[in-house]
Amino acid sequence: MDAGRRLLAEGLVARTWGNVSVRAGPEHMLITPSGRAYESMTPEDIVPVNLRTGAHDGPLKPSSEGKLHAEIYRTRSEIQAVIHTHQMNASTVAAARREVPPILDDMVQIIGPTVRVADYALPSTNKIVRVTVKALRGRMAALMANHGAVCLGRNLDEAFVVCQVLEKACKAFIEAEFLGGAKSINRIEAFLMHQVYLRKYSALKDENPRDR
Repeated sequence: MDAGRRLLAEGLVARTWGNVSVRAGPEHMLITPSGRAYESMTPEDIVPVNLRTGAHDGPLKPSSEGKLHAEIYRTRSEIQAVIHTHQMNASTVAAARREVPPILDDMVQIIGPTVRVADYALPSTNKIVRVTVKALRGRMAALMANHGAVCLGRNLDEAFVVCQVLEKACKAFIEAEFLGGAKSINRIEAFLMHQVYLRKYSALKDENPRDR
């Protein structure tokens, strides 16, 4: 699967960790299977899952974080793709349980005014679903304490951009702390920048793909 191989190529996951899904109509999603290597994955390995019941088709089990993906789709109607990663800098900040303040223009535009950290919870539990969805409110990404990150998009390409911008922001945050501390953009300005991106800039990008 191209998305899984892209995760590996961009250093967002290792081995079989992480997972990718896309919405498939009003009641289903397609998600990567549990425990399958991305290098050998084929389109036939992707698992259809019912968003309401959690039932899946085919012999392969969906990713263990499938409940989280499904809840995101149920609660965020605009979201069409979800990526769960273990990328290095985001995982470092998640291990420190530090919220990333509004330190970069592209971060606040694409992700939101801050990047919150969801409370720690065991993987694949109802708690991790609940705390992560809460941390994602008004945001396109969240850190998962001592675990990794989850990134959203209105299409799969945007979800990958969110992953890249998140990694850049976390790296900048870590390194700025060694230079006396990261300095934040005004929170109101950060909120407005995110709204402009969601409502105007991204629409212009779709209308003028050659200009961006």
